[in-house]
Amino acid sequence: MIYGFGEHRRQLLESEVERIKAEMPTLGIERAYLIGEFAKGQVKPTTGLEFLVVHKTDAPYVSRADFFTSHVLPRAGCTWYVYTPEEFESLSSQDSAVSRAMSYGEEIYAA
Repeated sequence: MIYGFGEHRRQLLESEVERIKAEMPTLGIERAYLIGEFAKGQVKPTTGLEFLVVHKTDAPYVSRADFFTSHVLPRAGCTWYVYTPEEFESLSSQDSAVSRAMSYGEEIYAA
C-alpha cells in the first residue's frame, strides 16, 4: 500500500492541468472546460483528466482528440471531447452530456 498516493496523484493532475492550460492559446482553442472525476474533486488511481474543448475544425468528431493528444503530449491520462463552436452552442442548450458536464465542470480557458 502506498500512503499519500491520493495527494501525489492530485498534485500530478493539478500540475498537468496548469501545463496544458498554458499551451491552450497556441492550439486554437476557443473555450475549454475541465470535466470528469477530477473536476468533481474525486481522485482515484484511475482518475485522469477530461477536457471539453471548443475548437474550430473540419475534422470528423472521432479524430478530433488526436490533434490535442499529439500536440500536448499528456503526462497523465487525458480524454478530449472536441466540439465545433456550432456544435457546442447547440448541445449546451439541450439536456445532453455537454450541458451536464458544464453544470459541474470548470471553465479553464476562454480566448
